[in-house]
Amino acid sequence: MNVLFLIVYQVILPVFALIGVGAFLHRKFSFDMNTLSKITTYFLLPAVSFVNIYESKMNGQTFIGILGFLILQNLCLIVVSTAIAKVAKFDRALSATFENSVVLNNSGNFGLPVSQLVFHANPLGASIQVVVSIFQNLLTYTYGLMNAMSVKSKGTSAVREMVKNPVIYAFLLGLVMNHFHLQLPSVLWKPVENAADAFLAIALVTLGAQSAFLRFEGISLPLFLSLVGRLLLSPLIAVCIIFVLGLEGTTAQALLIASSFPSSRNSALFALEYDNHPEYAAQTVLLSTMLCSITVTIVVYCAQMFY
Repeated sequence: MNVLFLIVYQVILPVFALIGVGAFLHRKFSFDMNTLSKITTYFLLPAVSFVNIYESKMNGQTFIGILGFLILQNLCLIVVSTAIAKVAKFDRALSATFENSVVLNNSGNFGLPVSQLVFHANPLGASIQVVVSIFQNLLTYTYGLMNAMSVKSKGTSAVREMVKNPVIYAFLLGLVMNHFHLQLPSVLWKPVENAADAFLAIALVTLGAQSAFLRFEGISLPLFLSLVGRLLLSPLIAVCIIFVLGLEGTTAQALLIASSFPSSRNSALFALEYDNHPEYAAQTVLLSTMLCSITVTIVVYCAQMFY
């Protein structure tokens, strides 16, 4: 119960405060959603991607040790979500958003604080979540972005659109500068850092604005399947992979907990940017974030019990 209270108080409430501000302001002033989307996707996302990689303290050995788990888990989620979308006969735009809602999770502003709470006395657990967050960044701006763009851009045109996105280059630049310990001049670092700091607030305000006029008239089939896939199926797949790979201790705990986080807000941002059922995407992010205060607590308890 103490873990549940801390998650709600320190993570859920601050997140929903900003979402609420976005919904209120959009109702009052009618934001230009296209402008908000462009600022977030082409300015703030590249900044936060670069800063996260540039400042990362992970070492190669830790990353390699959990890379197998992350690849297997996400391949399973991609295959399963694609199969579910085909069986449910979703259209291409709905399928893309559904798949992103299941595969991409909020390992950053939700996952890192939760891991810091759970592993406050065990630095290894928190460092594993940093690796997971970086992997999710890479997955988001490759698979997730390509998936969202492929609805309207087929084949090589989708690849061309993807390589135009500055997030990819910001990620690679941060990786290179981190690896070679290159220092960014303060005159450049300060504005990049400020832009990265603005990302969380603007992204959540944008999500709130997307949600300002949403109407929850029951749980639709796509929404139900997204919630089940992200909050229940993902941890179950993680348990199976942990067993197969023979992982145990803190590593098993951290990876299981990391698999239970809610849908990434980036899936909603991509849906808004490429007009792939943005209301459904926003509903999924909101409801999965609300419900995960219960499901994540259960997963944390099980991880500590069994590993």
